[in-house]
Amino acid sequence: MEKQTIKIEHLNKFYGRKQALFDINLTIGPGMFGLLGRNGAGKTTLMKTLATLLSKKDGKVSVCGVPLENTAEIRRLIGYLPQDFSMYPSMSVLEAMDYLGILSGMPAKARRERTELLLHRVNLDEHKHKKVRALSGGMKRRLGIAQALLHEPEVLIVDEPTAGLDPEERIRFRNLLCEVAQERIVILSTHIVGDIEATCENVAILNEGHLLYDGTVDGLLSRAEGKVFSIEADKRELPLLKKEYCITSMHTQGKRTMVRLISDMPVAEGTACEPNIEDAYMLYLFENGAGMEGLGGEF
Repeated sequence: MEKQTIKIEHLNKFYGRKQALFDINLTIGPGMFGLLGRNGAGKTTLMKTLATLLSKKDGKVSVCGVPLENTAEIRRLIGYLPQDFSMYPSMSVLEAMDYLGILSGMPAKARRERTELLLHRVNLDEHKHKKVRALSGGMKRRLGIAQALLHEPEVLIVDEPTAGLDPEERIRFRNLLCEVAQERIVILSTHIVGDIEATCENVAILNEGHLLYDGTVDGLLSRAEGKVFSIEADKRELPLLKKEYCITSMHTQGKRTMVRLISDMPVAEGTACEPNIEDAYMLYLFENGAGMEGLGGEF
């Protein structure tokens, strides 16, 4: 249904003469939707365009049936947590939430009730009197979700929310997003493949402003079936393997290294592996001519 979807048709975006998005077509429904891509792939540009923080060059975009050109209505529909989220450091958590509620035009009673509910939901009850500057990185991200949900939006957009978090806080944050997604559309933009694998059913891959894939996580995984192998190699063999194959991971064990790689053909002395989403993502980049330099682990 149109009221429960974001529709993006032939979207292009330029910064001066440089094109940042190329003919993007996406339909995003309720639940968690992952937007995957390396830094500079165009994810943040797309997110800011949806949040009306950037204007589009051309194309047609609607959010829950509302054209993107209706900026005021779109901003009522969307909650946004940017990658570089920051709040007023000298304010307490309660003061910051109340101030943002005032800016959103919320009446005092609604601000108090909504703030209390959200701080409980993001597990910040015990920290509501702390100054924002005293919060840990994970707490600040959870506060960011609370402020983004303050006006009860139908769509939540979060840009690189787990970057820099420790593993425990990352898991806690991902679980919170999954809970929130039961009630609305949540778009998770990230370059961390594990976040998508753990939370999303549907995913899109962007690279250099181009849409490479739009579909289910299972569909993405199936693309790599029969193309992932593990091989034990001497360290001296690694340069040749890197030159010949797309390497997804390497683990050194003494003088030997276990290498996980992608190949269209069986690899001599290699063992076939069940693909994971990182393998499938790397395969899409590789097949679309993306440079593999510097890619490894959580890229």
